[in-house]
Parts: sequence; C-alpha cells; structure tokens
Amino acid sequence: MTQALYRTWRPASWEEVAGQEHIVQTLRNAVISGRVNQAYLFAGPRGTGKTTSARLLAKAVNCLAEDPAARPCNTCENCKAVNEGRFLDLIEIDAASNTSVEDIRELRDTINFAPSQGKFKVYIIDEVHMLSTSAFNALLKTLEEPPSHVIFILATTEIHKIPATVLSRCQRHEFRRIPLNQIVGKLRQICEQEGIGIDEDALSLIARQSTGSMRDAISLVDQLASLPGRVTLAAAQDILGTATSQTVMDLVQAVQDKDSARGLELIHGALDGGADPRQFARQVVDYLRSLLVVKMNGGKDLELLPEVRSVVNKQAGAFGAGDLISGIDEFSRAAAELKANWYPGLSLELAFARSVSATAAPVLAAEPAALAPVRNSAQGPGQKEPASETPARKSTPAPEQSKTAGDSQKDRKTEDKVGERKPETSASAESAPRESGELNLENLLQDWDKIKRDVRGVDQVASALLNSSRIIRVDNNTITLGFKSELLRDKMNEEKPLRAVRSTLAKFYRKDVMLICTAGVQGEDADNLEIIPNGLVDMTVRELGGKVRKKIVNKEKKD
Repeated sequence: MTQALYRTWRPASWEEVAGQEHIVQTLRNAVISGRVNQAYLFAGPRGTGKTTSARLLAKAVNCLAEDPAARPCNTCENCKAVNEGRFLDLIEIDAASNTSVEDIRELRDTINFAPSQGKFKVYIIDEVHMLSTSAFNALLKTLEEPPSHVIFILATTEIHKIPATVLSRCQRHEFRRIPLNQIVGKLRQICEQEGIGIDEDALSLIARQSTGSMRDAISLVDQLASLPGRVTLAAAQDILGTATSQTVMDLVQAVQDKDSARGLELIHGALDGGADPRQFARQVVDYLRSLLVVKMNGGKDLELLPEVRSVVNKQAGAFGAGDLISGIDEFSRAAAELKANWYPGLSLELAFARSVSATAAPVLAAEPAALAPVRNSAQGPGQKEPASETPARKSTPAPEQSKTAGDSQKDRKTEDKVGERKPETSASAESAPRESGELNLENLLQDWDKIKRDVRGVDQVASALLNSSRIIRVDNNTITLGFKSELLRDKMNEEKPLRAVRSTLAKFYRKDVMLICTAGVQGEDADNLEIIPNGLVDMTVRELGGKVRKKIVNKEKKD
C-alpha cells in the first residue's frame, strides 16, 4: 500500500518548508542559540505547514548533531526515529477527539516523567481550539510552569477560539497562505520526480483551487495522477468540477453588458457540464477580485497569461470599483449559501441578477427624483408628502386605482402633471451623477438632499440614519459622519445600511467612497436633541406606533 503524496513529500528539513520563511528563521535561530521556548502556538489556514513545522522543531531539539545549525540532520538515530514515527518522546494529540478535562489531567500526570530517548518531551496538540473550557483551564498551569524537559506546541486554524489566558502563555507564530508561484514550483518538482505528466495550465488551476494550502494542492495532484495519459487542463477541470476560465470571463462580460439571457445560459451550461456550483462561484469571485486589483493598482502582482491580462484590463476599465465590490459580495454570499441550498443553481442566478441590477443602477438612480414632482403634484398645491408613506407606495401606484378613479380626478391629475412637467425635467437633471466625479465638502452639502432621497429608494433605515447624522468632513474620497449616540453610529456601521449608502455615493460621484461614522456630535447640534423629521426615532414612532415619554429641548427636560 502506497502512501499519499502529501505524506511522502512532507518536508524533512527547514529548507523544504515553503512560504513560511519568517517562522523557519525564528525557530532555527532559537535552536542554534539554545533559547527554545516551552510553549508555542502555531496558527494559520489548513495545509500551510503548522504540524510539519512542529515536528521539525521536535526533531531539531532532540537531534544529536554536534553543530546546532545542522539540526535536524536526518541522519542521527533520533531524527530517523521521528521520521519513522517511533520516537517515544514526541507525543501528538488530536484535540478534536480528546476534548475533555479528563484527557488533559491524564496528560498532566505523564509530563513529569523524564524523556526516554531524547533531551525533550514534545507535546503537539493539533486543533487545540476544540478543547472544552474546563480542559483549557486544566492546561493553564501546566503551560505556565511546565517541567524543564517538556515543550508544548499547540496548532490551530481558528485562533479566535483560543482563550486569552492560553495565548498569553505561548509564543505565537502566524502561518500565511503559500503564494501561488511557490505552490506551482513545488507541484512541478513533485510531478517530475514522480513521473506524472501534467500541463502547466493544469498546475496553475490546481494551485488556485488549493487557496494557499500546499497539502490540498498535493492531494489534488495525487487525485489527478490516476488519470490515463497526460493530465490536461480540460481533464483537470472535469475532475475538479471547475468551469473553464473562458466561461467565467464570459459571465462577467454578461454582467457588464447587462445581458441576463446570456448570463443565465452560461450558468446553466457550466452546471450541466459538471461544474460544481460552489467552485464556480469561487472562480467568479477570484476573477472579480483580479479586476478590482487591476482597477486599484494596475494588477502588477497578478500572475496572468498575456491574453487573459488583456481581457482583464479591458473589463476592469469598464467596471466601477463599487460594482466590482458589490459583485464580489454577491458571489461570495452565493458560495456560502450553496452548501445548504436545495436548488444548486439558485444562489448563482440570484447573485448574477443582483450584479446586473447593481451595474444598471446609475441609470435608475434618477427615477425617484424624476417621479417626486409628479407624486407631490397629485396631492394638490401647498400639501406636503406624508412622512409615513413608504418608497414602494410612492414609486408603484396601483393600476386598479387609476382605472376606478373618477373623471374629474383624472383630469385634475393630468393638469397637475402638465403644470409640473418643467420642474420634473429639472429634478431629473439635478439627480444625475456629477460628470466630473469631484467629491468635496461644498459639492456634498449641495447634493446631500438628493443623495438621501436616492438612498431612501434603496434602504429606508439607511435614509433615516442619514437624517439623524451630520457631515463632519470630506477628505480623500472619505466622508466622516457624526451621530449623537453610539447606537445610531453602530446601526449605520451594519452591513446593509452601510452598503446602501456607499453604493449610492459611488453611483453619484462615479468612484468608490469610504464612510467613517463617529459618535458624540459636539457643538450646538449636541444641545438640540429634538426628534429629527424622517430620522430613525421619527421613523420608529411612525411605523411602530411608539410614544416619546420625554424630550429634551435646550437642555430643559419636559414630560
């Protein structure tokens, strides 16, 4: 029975560890200087070398080579024993299956025994975040004051689940995702020595699918190695369930062209051809990210084929940064939802439809402003629009009502519309995005009412929050808004209202605009705490039928 490739090619020396030079250098220096810590925490994504580095450290501290710089030597008896899995002083514990406090107490009872073969007993606790709270508490004292012959190495992929008391007792090392070129280089070396014929395009596909995990990449090569003949890009795509790069580019082009029929055809064709929906969504996200990087800095660090780069540069120039960010959000959400979705293609279709709508939004943004005079005119002169009317009621009047209305009412509405035709044209022009795209404090103050009106058509809560805010400053495409309370600030910082405001600003000024929200407005605005019309409190009272028990006016409390 042959071993899996990733086990066969597990690094046996520091030089073979890929992509973690900062950690390797630190650990080697610790071994050379004799300043090895008694507790380490290795954190990072899966397959990036955490357990491998832990074994190398265990091998190095017990190596019998006279020169510390040569450790591990892989020739002495202790190194050979570690490599063959028979070194008694290297204890590996899977915390996922040993989570209880009893397991940790049993460990504590055994650590006092002296090493049987080497100088140190090394405990590697993998997936340590799976330990229970009581198990962590039982481990604390041991981590803080372990016997001099014991070294603990904790490994985890979810460092946020580790208690702060444990973190403070360990020397922490963060493992990074391995760069694409290093994964491709390692895979090329493995394939040459293993006699696996594979195209360079297939290696690049495998490296991208591994998302920075060397172990995952080698496992995918092992999976493809069973194919007869040479492994081509098409064969790799078929086995891995990925769509072709051309399909992804064509789908993004359909978003750009707002060609819904073409986009749905591409999605259905990819799924019918065997593409995995989640993988397809991730491919689209990866491609949209490439467009965004090119949009932001020219994509100098992107590794793209010349013919692909030309398409990417062209598409990046046609998209706005806000549209790309919105598309990435939509397809990322689709990739997460597809795991539990009963209809595999639904989330992809919805993500595509929302992306098309987002790119079409600049044309539609003027609609609320253009229709506002018509709605106001129907109410008669001198009447204000009711504050409680929702955007849906404003923009989509019921056809049945217009049909059943009396002739006199129809005539009156027609006369009002004719009389308001000129203001309607001017409002539409005012609501259009600035051609210059210039964003400064003066322009923003002039446009603020129009922006809030457009936001209201997207998210009523976001519009109410804007009405409860104050513009503090505008600097380098960044708008700072002040709120009187932390509650209002935190509500605006939520994903949905923040996205509604940022997307509206991006469409209005034709650029990506950052939004900073602060709490504690100072000055005269802080003294006037009356309920703001159309603000969040006003909307709550209006929609939920609440009552204001106390209101502060000019610092005097009135019941």
